[in-house]
Amino acid sequence: MAPFFFLLLLGQILLCTAVDTINSTTPFSGTQRIVSRGSKFTLGFYSPPLGSSISGSYYIAIWYSNIPQVTTVWTATTDVLVSDPTTASLRIASDGNLVLLDQAKNRQLWSTNVSTISNSTMATIKDTGSLELTDASNPSIVYWRSIDHPTNTWLPGGKLGLNKTTRVSQRLVPWKNNADPSPGLFSLELDPNGTTQYFIQWDESISYWTSGPWNGNIFSLVPEMTSNFRYNFQFINNDTESYFIYSMKDDSVISRFIIDVTGQIKQLTWVDSSKQWIMFWAQPRTQCEVYALCGAYGSCSLTALPYCNCIKGFSQKFQSDWDLQDYSGGCKRNVPLQCQANSNSAKTQPDKFYTMGGVRLPDNAQSALATSSEECKVACLKNCSCNAYTYNSSGCFVWPGELVNLQDEYSGNGVGTLFLRLAASELQDSKKSKAAIIGAVVGGVAAVLIILAIVLFFLFQKCRRDRTLRISKTAGGTLIAFRYSDLQHVTKNFSEKLGGGAFGSVFKGKLPDSTAIAVKKLDGLHQGEKQFRAEVSTIGTTQHVNLVRLLGFCSEGSKRLLVYEFMPKGSLEVQLFPGEKTALSWATRYQIALGTARGLNYLHEKCRDCIIHCDVKPDNILLDESFVPKVSDFGLAKLLGRDFSRVLTTMRGTRGYLAPEWISGVPITAKADVFSYGMMLFELISGRRNADHGEEGRPAFFPTLAASKLHEGDLHTLLDPRLNGDANPDELTRACKVACWCIQDDESTRPTTGQIVQILEGFLDVNMPPVPRSLRVLGESPDVINFFSDLSSSQTSQTQNSTTTSQTHSATSGGS
Repeated sequence: MAPFFFLLLLGQILLCTAVDTINSTTPFSGTQRIVSRGSKFTLGFYSPPLGSSISGSYYIAIWYSNIPQVTTVWTATTDVLVSDPTTASLRIASDGNLVLLDQAKNRQLWSTNVSTISNSTMATIKDTGSLELTDASNPSIVYWRSIDHPTNTWLPGGKLGLNKTTRVSQRLVPWKNNADPSPGLFSLELDPNGTTQYFIQWDESISYWTSGPWNGNIFSLVPEMTSNFRYNFQFINNDTESYFIYSMKDDSVISRFIIDVTGQIKQLTWVDSSKQWIMFWAQPRTQCEVYALCGAYGSCSLTALPYCNCIKGFSQKFQSDWDLQDYSGGCKRNVPLQCQANSNSAKTQPDKFYTMGGVRLPDNAQSALATSSEECKVACLKNCSCNAYTYNSSGCFVWPGELVNLQDEYSGNGVGTLFLRLAASELQDSKKSKAAIIGAVVGGVAAVLIILAIVLFFLFQKCRRDRTLRISKTAGGTLIAFRYSDLQHVTKNFSEKLGGGAFGSVFKGKLPDSTAIAVKKLDGLHQGEKQFRAEVSTIGTTQHVNLVRLLGFCSEGSKRLLVYEFMPKGSLEVQLFPGEKTALSWATRYQIALGTARGLNYLHEKCRDCIIHCDVKPDNILLDESFVPKVSDFGLAKLLGRDFSRVLTTMRGTRGYLAPEWISGVPITAKADVFSYGMMLFELISGRRNADHGEEGRPAFFPTLAASKLHEGDLHTLLDPRLNGDANPDELTRACKVACWCIQDDESTRPTTGQIVQILEGFLDVNMPPVPRSLRVLGESPDVINFFSDLSSSQTSQTQNSTTTSQTHSATSGGS
């Protein structure tokens, strides 16, 4: 009887002990973990991924419980590691603090270090991802929260700001590298001087990005906050503290805000269908805007991988760190300068200068007295600490210290030609090399060398054809510069065509790791390679969940190609119009309409420069595995530059989507995309093309019918018959009103894409739209052919030789 009673008592004790709590009697160590009540977050000992340079490194950390790839959100001991978790324990100390003890060495590694009114406390992991130290008898008394002491991750509900009383700043600091949670050089924090703006800093000294001041609704330089459909933002500024806080409108969405090891801040959302984190936005927009990212004597490039490389005459100082994306150690000189080697030998050649054109000049230049480039060169040579010089209209400038913040192929402010000082042996003497070659190539030796060169050439070509393609995948939006031969290989010599149009043809390919891609061969480009790379890098930084992601590019001579992510569900055209056995549900159609509007709004209002798509239609709206819409072919107008007006003339075969201003010849604005979106929205509602709704072979124009039915209040007759009337009435009404407003003849009366998003989300009411005059004319005379349904015969003849029928089944860049 006694053993049974003991087991029953033990069972009751275990039931009363919460799995999400540490108290004075339940410390944990080793492989033990505690999990939040809703099983969203886990607290335990964590070891970084393989590749860490630190052997046996463990940290107390919190991570997501239900995400396959372990993703930490907080680390207690970023600068103190645990070598053996079985000899360490996390427990409540006698003073009520939560502490981490190394029992083997009998020392305390970490503590919450707060004053408590009672030594009876407990620590609980919450579903918010916060570890909270509270009073054991009154949990409403909170002494400490991990969410208020962030490391590299800022979770919803956490503060990021400044305590004006203690002057303690809550800031984000990245890991040193991908395998070492110790603090890196970058940080994000609120301006300690009291302004309402955030800064990203390098080494707590140099600010290279700012959010701009808070204007009551958003931070002025972060337009992504405008009309955000996922987040609630709030900035608190009072006498005791200033801080920014955010929450999710949908608690089921998993989102986090981080500062990355490469110095960018990023907003990431977990997409369960694809089992990956999707980046919604990042600041600074390009990786090379991060200050001193590549360390001393390193140069950043937006068109090569990795984006950090050592300049000529230098090599990586710590290769193991570079492999983990930690470039802060920079580069070291391969050969000492003549003065550094303390050599006065006559055989030692004086230092020389290597010309680096079109680069962003390094920081910390010093002026020198010189009236010519040659005098500037001499001034640098006389100073052993001078590593480079430049001479321009502003005078002579030298760099006596390390060269920091260089960037290749740069076109912004601070661009120039840098003369880099190197040991003479790093630069070949062209005269001596030529003499040596001429002396060596004589008689029979020349013949042997020629024959050998021919043999080696053919062997090289054979090996090149037979070699295994090695292409690295990248993260954070960095583009890959592909070789044309590689793209030929992965597309099987461009054998599987997905679609085509005025901009070029699209082909399916597969990378060595089985990742499917779509490759677009561009036609009609006449840019120089430098300009093309600059434009592509701009498009590559434009990232949004509703925009097709550009993975890379190829630029070899006249060969210009773009590499996109592959969309398994193909284009909206092949999924929407009759012929598909299973019709898209109304809920899916509405989400496609909303997602497309969000993508266009990002292009129009939230990029540094407004990007007008110029060809919005179902062919160019692609769908991923979960039918999430992604706008494709955006930025091609920018990429084609001056040639675009000519291309657009040949594009007028895209019937039914062109705004009136295209025909009238007035300047084009973003409202032209709004018109095209409205015409496409009508087709989403009806499931058929706008000009294909007639009876007994007589053509009709659906927008005219829709405008009439909208005013009559009879909207369900407009629905795709395949839906059998199954649609949300409020959503259907909003969609019809938005479509009618979008196709108004006067572009000033059309809504912006931002307003369209707000209307479809239900946050903005909209009045009954008037029937456009052009629709009334068409209603009175159905036989009239205008820009809605056809073009003049001269325009049609221009397109017959240029427009390729779309074949966008599973295409990533449908017909343009």
